[in-house]
Amino acid sequence: MLRYTIYITFLLGSITANAQRDTTGKQTVEITSQYKPVLRYAAKIHLAATGPAVDTSRPSLQYQVPAQQLFYGYQPIPLKPLAVTPDSLPKLGERNYVKAGYGNFASPYLEAAAGFGNGQTGLLNLYGQFTQAKGKLPFQEFSNLQLKAAGSHYSDQFEVQASAAVSVRQFYLFGFDTSRFSYSKSDIRQQFQDISLDATLRNRKVGDAGIQYAPRIQVFQLTNPNRVAETGAIISAPLEKALGEHLAVRFTPSLDWTNYRSSDLDSNVKFNNTIVQLAPELIYARPNLRIHAGLTPAWDNGSARVLPNIYGEAQLPGKAFLVQAGLVGRLTKNNYRNLSIQNPYLKTLAFQRNTQETELYGGIKTSVGKHFNFSARASFLQYQNLPLFINDTATDNKAFVVVHETSASNFRVQADLSFIHQDKFTVTAGATFNGFTGFNENGKAWGTLPLEIQASMRWWGFKQFLFKADLRSFTGGPYLLPNNDRGALAAAADLSVGAEYRINSKFSAWLDFNNLFNNRYQRWFGYPVIGLQAQGGVIVRF
Repeated sequence: MLRYTIYITFLLGSITANAQRDTTGKQTVEITSQYKPVLRYAAKIHLAATGPAVDTSRPSLQYQVPAQQLFYGYQPIPLKPLAVTPDSLPKLGERNYVKAGYGNFASPYLEAAAGFGNGQTGLLNLYGQFTQAKGKLPFQEFSNLQLKAAGSHYSDQFEVQASAAVSVRQFYLFGFDTSRFSYSKSDIRQQFQDISLDATLRNRKVGDAGIQYAPRIQVFQLTNPNRVAETGAIISAPLEKALGEHLAVRFTPSLDWTNYRSSDLDSNVKFNNTIVQLAPELIYARPNLRIHAGLTPAWDNGSARVLPNIYGEAQLPGKAFLVQAGLVGRLTKNNYRNLSIQNPYLKTLAFQRNTQETELYGGIKTSVGKHFNFSARASFLQYQNLPLFINDTATDNKAFVVVHETSASNFRVQADLSFIHQDKFTVTAGATFNGFTGFNENGKAWGTLPLEIQASMRWWGFKQFLFKADLRSFTGGPYLLPNNDRGALAAAADLSVGAEYRINSKFSAWLDFNNLFNNRYQRWFGYPVIGLQAQGGVIVRF
């Protein structure tokens, strides 16, 4: 009890002491608490977008880089029995010029061109060429005249292209024994007068139907005075419609009609030669793959047949080349006009048979670096009614008769390469090997060439100077002599070189040497070409 009394007395004394030290007369009360008021979050909908899926695939980027070139000198020009084409020089971009010159073998040369139009709404080009030569053998002479006008008209919807050409080629059948036979010039003259018209209409914009079309009509008339008259027309109407991003369908109906009349046979003939084709095909195209698949129903003078039309090319992943393959069938019109281009010493035809050709092929195309291009192709071909040329052994050998092999085969290998450095230096070359087999009616492939090689070089040494060279070579083909004797022509190599020097913007001087080896080879038996030919002259630009 005493302990509690002391404790209370001590507590009251402390309070009294504190009160005495507070001189302001104020009292302070401290309240201590752990509770803190907060506002609750309002309830609402939160929209959160789902992140896109991560794409881990690597994109395949295809870059198509065009060849760095301005001119492509290599042109597949056939070897001429008398003389090589005097000048195969590209036109260096000029549209208005006159080129004139003269050379040995009494060979004048004249060439002219003129161009009109801006190239955007319309364009018209005029071209003409004349050359001739006279060799040392009797009647060993030829002349060639070509005139052509080609124009185009462009609108927002359509493009119209049209051309008209006149060609007069004159040869003489001099491949006979002059000690046994005697003819006048009119008796052995071959003069092919060819007039042709060509027109194409193409839509530049695809309409609502999504169809692309390009109908074309070609008309010609060929006459060999007092021998042959031939008229023909070729009409085609290709249509193409896209079925999607990578798929399209194409349909190309065509009509090839020829009327032939002879006038120097004991029993003159007159007949029509007609080929009708329908070529539907399906096209699948991607950046590294393109496939054409179809069949071509065709009627050769009423005889129906179906030709394959399957081909394509593909770029292998990680490779710098394209692989090509195909199985393609075609009909070749063996009319007088087409055959006379192959062999100008052709005898008047008594009939015509068209050739059916089926080709199974495979090949590659590649580009190495910026300048080098290469392609190679191997083919197995099967022919029906293959035309062959033999000398008219029944008379005087001066003309060639066309015979046909009912069925034959050919293993063909082709290779082409080019090195192009802008417009400074260009080299191109090509080779074709033919291995004919399976002949029954004919012992050999008369008049064909087992191996052909062509090469071309253009070098612009400096701004005013151009040097060029062309090589054409072949191994001789088989020929047939009287009494069934056989032989083979000797191999040939024809090298042509030339140069052009630009004096100023208006005038240039040129010089060409053809058949530099002076090789009097024969493409057709009995018809040697003339020897070394030199021509020179001037070019005037305006």
